[in-house]
Amino acid sequence: MEKQYIIDDLGEQSWRLFKILAEFVQGFEEMADVGKAVTIFGSARFKSDNPYYQKAESLARELANCGYAVLTGGGPGIMEAGNKGAYEAKGKSIGINISLPFEQDHNGYQTDSIDFSYFFIRKVILVKYSTAFVVFPGGFGTLDELFEALTLIQTKKIKPFPVYLIDSDYWGGLIDWMKSSLLAKGAISKSNLNLFKLVDDISTIPAEIDAYYEHENHAGFDFPQIHTK
Repeated sequence: MEKQYIIDDLGEQSWRLFKILAEFVQGFEEMADVGKAVTIFGSARFKSDNPYYQKAESLARELANCGYAVLTGGGPGIMEAGNKGAYEAKGKSIGINISLPFEQDHNGYQTDSIDFSYFFIRKVILVKYSTAFVVFPGGFGTLDELFEALTLIQTKKIKPFPVYLIDSDYWGGLIDWMKSSLLAKGAISKSNLNLFKLVDDISTIPAEIDAYYEHENHAGFDFPQIHTK
């Protein structure tokens, strides 16, 4: 009986591996021609009357007008706002969808939609095809995406790209902690604080992303020193 259990378990794991590989192939094929794209992150819990939602929608609209595809996790909240802004601007609005407790339904503002079963595959796709990350206030999932991107950039596992944190009041405490704990105790270097930029004014973001990629050998380009209130 124990032997049969082991065989059944190995068979299940093998089929799961094939499913993972198939989802990666699907993602790579469907995103192959996406072009320059900006990923927008943030809480799935914000409604359309939330200022962060409205700000994300406005930014996505401007990014679409500047020729950027907008990528999101395809759910509600900030993801919906990002897709909505790009969709209504007649731009490419892509949802990288997955079923999670607070984002079970796809939002209705996607020109392209890809569905995955595994959260880590979605993260790979969003990082791989991003020209920039714009991170609005959010919870654990948003923090997960943010720090994974920063880790990959810091360790040079991916080509660096601009990472924006929106709202200094929201993120300021986290950055103060990075300085007073991580930096002060030698866990990160001072230059690591230039891997992202803290902003309140979103109007300059599309032009800054353009400038970043126009900079010769942008792998050596850093944001100006961050600031907090």
